[in-house]
Amino acid sequence: MIDHIFLTVGDTDRSVAFYETVLPILGITSRLEYDGKDGPVGHPDLKGFGAKGRMSFWLRQGVAAPGAVHIGFIADSEDVVNAAFAKALAAGATEIHAPGPQLHYDPRYYAAQVRDLDGYSLEFVYKSWQHGA
Repeated sequence: MIDHIFLTVGDTDRSVAFYETVLPILGITSRLEYDGKDGPVGHPDLKGFGAKGRMSFWLRQGVAAPGAVHIGFIADSEDVVNAAFAKALAAGATEIHAPGPQLHYDPRYYAAQVRDLDGYSLEFVYKSWQHGA
């Protein structure tokens, strides 16, 4: 399992605003600012997002590398996938694929995919068999 990820973005303020709009729909409601001067020499400032006491998604300022990362966010239902997709588009994301079953994986794999403001591929995913449904 992954504990955390740093995503390098071109404009942290712009990206924070985007993710503050989209992530709460997915239950990611906690925010934390980490001042890099509190870490080892050269540690970046970080803008964190998390849930249930765990900060796991961090943004840092730099040169974005959108082709290097694809992030799949867990959604608790198909409705949440739909809502996250709509919210992301309204916040400036661009569509990769609209919500629907991803039959090439499994008929129960329901997802939507967008590119965030830096071009990173984000997927909102509901897998019914992983939710006890």
